Amino acid sequence: MKIILLVDDEQRMLDLLSLYISPYGYKCIKKSTGKEAIDFLEENHVDLVLLDIMMPKMDGWATLQEIRYFSNVPVIMLTARTEIEDVVKGLKSGADDYITKPFNEKELLARIEAIIRRVGDKDSVDDLSFEGLTLHLHSYTATYQKKIIPLTRKEYELLKLFLSYPNNVFSREHLLNSLGFRLDTENRTIDSHIRNVRDKLRQEGFNIDKYLKTVWGIGYRWDQS
Repeated sequence: MKIILLVDDEQRMLDLLSLYISPYGYKCIKKSTGKEAIDFLEENHVDLVLLDIMMPKMDGWATLQEIRYFSNVPVIMLTARTEIEDVVKGLKSGADDYITKPFNEKELLARIEAIIRRVGDKDSVDDLSFEGLTLHLHSYTATYQKKIIPLTRKEYELLKLFLSYPNNVFSREHLLNSLGFRLDTENRTIDSHIRNVRDKLRQEGFNIDKYLKTVWGIGYRWDQS
């Protein structure tokens, strides 16, 4: 099931969007502020974001800019504003599409389906596998011997980086940057994510300590030699 993140400060609009979209096989997650949406996206996978522009505190433009620091998730901007300058601004800021309120239900669904289909075509890539551990790159999920490992988005991206570049030593600063953290984030944040990855893979029976090594004073390495 595809997951769509709905972001709007009006509960009525969130409920209306969910009412339109859910019957067509989409799971809808509702957030009422840009910050809530960003916090959710940093730890979870979604297939598409419907993002309102006119929100207090952090508007849609600022929210989109923050999202693009760490994610390429498709974003459709929703707004009552119809000026051509707003359309151009949205697309230049990294939006994938733009639809104005009030919108036609069928048109909204058609735009959602078109973007998800296009992204799906781009993401038809092989999975990453090692010793029974598999990262499913299209669905952003991880399994060990076909059993799902409940990783957050950040934990998944860490594991993907290690499996993609075995035997490379990554500094904590490099890992922070690769995962889209802000520059002022403390290095121990990475240590916390690494600890979670190790714990979750151990629980499923994968011998993580044999491969994910700490390089003291520097960072971490996936030992595949």
